Amino acid sequence: MKYRYSKFTGEDLDGIDLEELLSRLSDLLLSSGFEDGYAMPGEDGLSMQSLHDAIMEALLNGGLLSEDTLERLLGKDWQTSEDAEERLDELIRRIIEKLQHQGYVSTPPDLEADRERREGGFGGQGQDRAFKFEITDKSLDFLGYRALRDLMGSIGRSSLGRHDTREMATGVEASGAPKPYEFGDTMNLDASATILNAVMRSNATRPGSVATGGALRIDVDYEDLMVAQGEYQSSCATVLMLDCSHSMILYGEDRFTPAKRVALALANLIRLQYPGDALKVVLFHDSAEEIPLGQLARVKVGPYYTNTREGLRLARRLLERQQKDMRQIIMITDGKPSALTRPDGRIYRNAFGLDPFIVSETVAEVAACRNAGILINTFMLARDYELVSFVRKVAEICHGKAYFTTPRTLGRYVLMDYMDKKTRTVH
Repeated sequence: MKYRYSKFTGEDLDGIDLEELLSRLSDLLLSSGFEDGYAMPGEDGLSMQSLHDAIMEALLNGGLLSEDTLERLLGKDWQTSEDAEERLDELIRRIIEKLQHQGYVSTPPDLEADRERREGGFGGQGQDRAFKFEITDKSLDFLGYRALRDLMGSIGRSSLGRHDTREMATGVEASGAPKPYEFGDTMNLDASATILNAVMRSNATRPGSVATGGALRIDVDYEDLMVAQGEYQSSCATVLMLDCSHSMILYGEDRFTPAKRVALALANLIRLQYPGDALKVVLFHDSAEEIPLGQLARVKVGPYYTNTREGLRLARRLLERQQKDMRQIIMITDGKPSALTRPDGRIYRNAFGLDPFIVSETVAEVAACRNAGILINTFMLARDYELVSFVRKVAEICHGKAYFTTPRTLGRYVLMDYMDKKTRTVH
């Protein structure tokens, strides 16, 4: 049998960087409902048409592909040909299929069309239906890593997770110059520095006394002891509280999508650099709920009020189960507390001003967190006078911090605050 070989030219879609494409599509994939107005719970997935349009924008106006690559994929005369739209649609369809094949997006089965076919109906009518797609865990991991890399780059660090502390402590990981031993220090002896001190002291007091009869003798005294300084990495349990009330997409600004990016970046930071830490995500709106991190990208805002107390209460319960050196709540919000869960389960709502009843109950929950040893750091995305006063009161009660930031700088502040707390001095 004879075989004929030809030159391997690769797949014609090899010129498309899928990871770069995902980065261009991140606003769509992490959409919080800013474009949809009100997005009600249960509306899972995004429309395939929106994915098609976003890919077309990246191809034609986003600089994802060069002109030469487009001509190779679509033909040199594609812009002037009568079937240019059909060629472009076919290319986008193949790109979507490649995204699915690589595991970046998935499409749920069309059960309705299958049912119609089984019942003898016209399954073709389902073609007009708005098909949906869902982002996969693989895409979430990549987007979280890319968000973390971009945020760390904006902070100015050259590599992930390598940060210095202002003070050194005697610990496990030696990273600083040795220091004389003091009572209470961990006995992490620096042998070479200790012996050198003993030799120098012996020569200073009794010259030539180190060598006696050809035998080497070194007397180590208390004052010769040197200990290695190191960083102590504390274990930390964190609950990230995200406000998903409707105010997060009001006033012409999407605040919730940047908050989701921060959550993904923080999750990747913990997974890659601090695997012993724990991270939980709590959404607070009319009520509060814990969600798996894998569901974060699918969450959207809705016509909700802001039940801050219920979010803090749920976060406190989650943290009380954690046996960690440090327990903290990172709360990202842009609105005042405007809802409260009554003992009978009913929701009391008041969006006009700061309701004294809601504020007092919320402050009482902040005090409960302080008594449980839980730190609360609030990242406020608004600067109204009343809100600023309320947030500062929360910080004062729980000895936490209040950051007044913007969606653009939110991630930098959250990551810097988290890493600053990871190292502490132990005496």
